[in-house]
Amino acid sequence: MTDAGAAIARTHREEWARVVAALTRRFGDLDIAEEMTAEAFATAVERWPADGVPANPGGWITTTAHRKALDRIRRESRRADKHKEALMLSDTPEPLGAIDDDRLRLLFTCCHPALAMESRIALTLRMVGGLTVPEIAHAFLVQETAMGQRITRAKAKIKAATIPYRVPSREDLPGRVDGVLTVLYLIFNEGYLPSAAEKETVRADLTAEAIRLTRLVAELMPDDGETIGLLALMLLTEARRPARVSASGELVTLDEQDRGAWDRGLIAEGHALVRARLASGRAPGRYQVLAAINAVHTDARDVRDTDWTQVVALYDQLRRLDPSPIVRLNRAIALAELDGPEVALAEVDGLPLEGYHAFHATRAFLLRRLTRSEEARAAYDRAIELAGNSAERAYLVRRRDQLGR
Repeated sequence: MTDAGAAIARTHREEWARVVAALTRRFGDLDIAEEMTAEAFATAVERWPADGVPANPGGWITTTAHRKALDRIRRESRRADKHKEALMLSDTPEPLGAIDDDRLRLLFTCCHPALAMESRIALTLRMVGGLTVPEIAHAFLVQETAMGQRITRAKAKIKAATIPYRVPSREDLPGRVDGVLTVLYLIFNEGYLPSAAEKETVRADLTAEAIRLTRLVAELMPDDGETIGLLALMLLTEARRPARVSASGELVTLDEQDRGAWDRGLIAEGHALVRARLASGRAPGRYQVLAAINAVHTDARDVRDTDWTQVVALYDQLRRLDPSPIVRLNRAIALAELDGPEVALAEVDGLPLEGYHAFHATRAFLLRRLTRSEEARAAYDRAIELAGNSAERAYLVRRRDQLGR
């Protein structure tokens, strides 16, 4: 898709998933659904500047994509069954129905257990979240070509296995929910701090949609602790969004944020969910621990009131569940407040995160506190080179330049 097409896709992101879902349901082919939706957006780029944006942009895109899909199927004579089906269809698409149902159907279809977990997540981020291959590759810390191949293989697997396009029965939900939650978490993260250098420093459309879909999953599985934990985590993180970026477009870190600008309604809801999970007496999972960490941060009226002992203890619990380098990196940031930057730096150095900008930003932060300015400058330079978000780059540049010469 062209850059202009991508811009229109972002503006009408809600329609992207709706159209892909409707075409997939109608034709049973995820590949065609996504390709024809992309072509419809490309056509909009060509025609809307001259003809004007139609009164119903979503309906226009849906109809255009539907007709392109019919034309595509009719042309491909080797798909005889598809061709016969297309000849029987009218040129007017059926009503889309509730968007919630369409999105959930597509979400759970792409997270089918017949696919490897990473493939489920990557495919769903592309088809439901509308994320680009580079954005998905960034989330997985892998090369774009490798991610593109993973998504292509996942689509082929769905075709070969003739996986049905439907919301699974309640008995099937536990086998798919882990992938669904991971997808929703990554979509939320991409919205909260976009990986690409775009005009939006925060993409509220993605964070809002991730929260909405997580609420729907919670309605389906109200007793699933991790679903409730993820919802709490999103609410407590979203509550800080109004203070996340300065008026000049620069990232504002947690310790510098105006806590009076936080959304207290979301914080209260998130805290209530965390307390409910603690009261259940069940061993918490990854998202529940992350939510508890965010509850500690949002409970402090000032950064100096933060209970860092509790934060580090929660990260120790999280590390037992998920001993990944990123968890260890985040734990080190909290450890610096408890035991000092030298102890934290010893934990950070050697982590296999050379291509991750936050690794270098964390090293710069710790080296700065140790007054090792030249090393801190080099770490800032590497973090700036790797960072994609303009707000984050602006923050890193300012902090580096404050070091002086």
